[in-house]
Amino acid sequence: MKKILIIEDDPEIVKLLEIHLTDSIYETSYSMDGALGLQMALDNEYDLILLDLTLPSMDGVEVCKKLRAKKNTPVIMLTAKSEEIDRVLGLEIGADDYITKPFSIRELLARVKAVMRRTDNTSSKAETDDSSSIVAEKMLIDIDKRKVIVDGNKIELSPKEFELLVLMASNPGRNYSRTELLNMIWGYNFEGYEHTVNSHINRLRAKIESDMTNPIYILTTWGVGYKFNEEIL
Repeated sequence: MKKILIIEDDPEIVKLLEIHLTDSIYETSYSMDGALGLQMALDNEYDLILLDLTLPSMDGVEVCKKLRAKKNTPVIMLTAKSEEIDRVLGLEIGADDYITKPFSIRELLARVKAVMRRTDNTSSKAETDDSSSIVAEKMLIDIDKRKVIVDGNKIELSPKEFELLVLMASNPGRNYSRTELLNMIWGYNFEGYEHTVNSHINRLRAKIESDMTNPIYILTTWGVGYKFNEEIL
């Protein structure tokens, strides 16, 4: 059974989410405090976290930032319509999706299933590929285990960073525009957030490249976007 952590300080929303997620055969836990919710997320294994932006002791953006430094659990942010700037920041620091309040339960469940499905599809890619791993220079990408090793060191990537890397490394030499990457990794709901792709690529490079000024894995194709270097495979 998939496990979902709810970090939300409105008891009515927590109760509503628990009822419907449980009915959809998810196991739920919750915290109404940001710092305590973060600790729960770090101490336990969850398949998804529903994270409110406005929380006591630590806001959702800070929770997401600290979580991403340690773990790769998918995150859906719950935001108010007036929190556009925070929503953009949330996406750029590693949230996988967002949904604005007030939201319909049907929409929320659809978003939950979509994030779960994307995560499962990336993991099960190995079942349809000839190989479950990709080797390039000093990098090993284990698709099945969602693990990346560079020069003998395990690299912690967020779900979106991992999906970006697997997509491009599976299609070396193909040029992807920012819009294409946004649509393929985030989905069409994020039209207009192309700068989010830049932020994720920069963080990905910072983790896998030994020299950010002279990358060997993910290359910029000027006027187009990005590609994985086919010459190192």
